[in-house]
Amino acid sequence: QVQLVESGGGLVQPGGSLRLSCAASGSISSIYGMGWYRQAPGKQRELVAAITSDDRTNYADSVKGRFTISRDNAKNTVYLEMNSLKPEDTAVYYCNADLREIRRLRRQDYWGQGTQVTVSS
Repeated sequence: QVQLVESGGGLVQPGGSLRLSCAASGSISSIYGMGWYRQAPGKQRELVAAITSDDRTNYADSVKGRFTISRDNAKNTVYLEMNSLKPEDTAVYYCNADLREIRRLRRQDYWGQGTQVTVSS
């Protein structure tokens, strides 16, 4: 079994910062891409940022220059540093990992349970 556990969400004022973490654990053989998605009320889930196993990154246009994704492969953890937060960043943030379990041949997507980020004064 594989688990992705997120932490770091909360309430922050506009212009503030938060750092999200997501740790993958369990019977993991290899982790390929990791990423963060978000879903605001009444909207579809969207990609925020992604990072490959060799640290290539991709960001949504709306967060470029404000958010930074990084990963620690030794800890099977991905981070999302969020600066200059805006009210429109309010959403549930989900961690995603493309990985292969031990004794499995195929890769599979796994999701965390989500963490709420609220940007409000």
